[in-house]
Amino acid sequence: MHYHPHTEGDVRRALDAVGVASLDDLFNDLPSRLRNPHIDMAPGMDESTLLDHLRGLAAKNTVAGADFLGGGVQRHFMPSVTPHLAMQSEFVTAYTPYQPEVAQGILQATFEFQTIMSELTGLPVSNASMYDGASATAEAALLAVRHTGRQRIIVSRGVHPETRQVLLTYLEPLGVSLDVADLDPHVTRPLEVGPDVAGVIVQQPNYLGYLEHMRSLTDAAHAGGALMIAVVEPLSLAVLAPPGEYGADVAVGDGQTLGNFANFGGPHFGFMVVREDLIRQFPGRIVGQTTDVDGKRAFVLTLQAREQHIRRSKAKSNICSNHQLTALMATVNVSALGAAGLHDIAVGSVQRAHELAERLTAAGFSPAVGASFFNEFVLPTSVPASEVRSRLARHQVHAGVVVPAEYGFGDAIVLSATERTSAADIERLITALSASGITGGVADGRRNGARSSAADGAAVHGSEGAHV
Repeated sequence: MHYHPHTEGDVRRALDAVGVASLDDLFNDLPSRLRNPHIDMAPGMDESTLLDHLRGLAAKNTVAGADFLGGGVQRHFMPSVTPHLAMQSEFVTAYTPYQPEVAQGILQATFEFQTIMSELTGLPVSNASMYDGASATAEAALLAVRHTGRQRIIVSRGVHPETRQVLLTYLEPLGVSLDVADLDPHVTRPLEVGPDVAGVIVQQPNYLGYLEHMRSLTDAAHAGGALMIAVVEPLSLAVLAPPGEYGADVAVGDGQTLGNFANFGGPHFGFMVVREDLIRQFPGRIVGQTTDVDGKRAFVLTLQAREQHIRRSKAKSNICSNHQLTALMATVNVSALGAAGLHDIAVGSVQRAHELAERLTAAGFSPAVGASFFNEFVLPTSVPASEVRSRLARHQVHAGVVVPAEYGFGDAIVLSATERTSAADIERLITALSASGITGGVADGRRNGARSSAADGAAVHGSEGAHV
């Protein structure tokens, strides 16, 4: 660095205060291989050469071809008005609207976002968005622990594996145990919820694409005095029962499918919606509606229960920035599509996915369709699942989200279809599978030492630390 504010005397006094001889001593607890690792870097380039190199790398990225990728991120139709309005400079450059008198536009947009999320989920109180679906789920687990005073969370194995990893990161330092409820084989087994459980977390549709029995799982959670936390795919709520209808206490998820580009995985936004009596445990911000001194409709930030605004020990979260721009894109997108448009996209996705499963079956494959699914399902493969995506990409087909070994399906992928999937896309996939030497896998069910209900018998299969 050409400049930093600390003189050698400042550094010496700081080192003396903590009792070490040098700055290097501060890092002695780290393994030596991490302190100064060798980095294999190519020689430097001049600016012109570097730009050509970067353009060559960028040219390798293409979205051309049939797309069957899913696993949490999907491409849906987005009207041109969505990015056009959301990318207006007053939104792109806007930060937290602490001064409502100069921020009514962004505050109203946020209020509309909250209204949309409340209507979609059937729960009354939404916050002003969160970082992503995984951290929103973890914050919901912390809410359940605070509300109940209990120290155990049950999470379905049907919840996205990466979300479960984030949950473990949040809960382990607090001494909150995280147990995994197994699938049997596509959806969560019936649960027995003990008096020490703060919350039950189930994803709908689950990570494999199948529809959970949310009403019975919610009833089991409530019978044990726990909160029910539904991790929902928001677009699916245009056709599936909303969390409020089956009695969930909290709805969380990632909002990408409501109106964000895939963007290689982000940035997107998370959301959280709760029943009204949980509002004091709510993380993040809420925009409220009021009237100004002239009696006109106005909007303000309210209930900012984070450490910047109240005593740190009383804060519900240290979230400092919501994903306002990406949430705004969803707000514009849903407003442009309307209820009928959302419904058409959701129904179209369901129809295309079922057409895909039927066509694969007719072609000699064995999609795992032994349970109801929304727009994703498992397809066993005759080759290592880790090779499928690269093989298909050579034929301009993007597919092959690997099903992790923990699900017991052996070599298998998750296939997704949306309203944009055409009959020609489906035929292109089947042709590419055959040309890549990928034939029908094992029929519907689990293999390779999979856990079965007869062998396991328990409602909860061990702890997260043993299986993530």
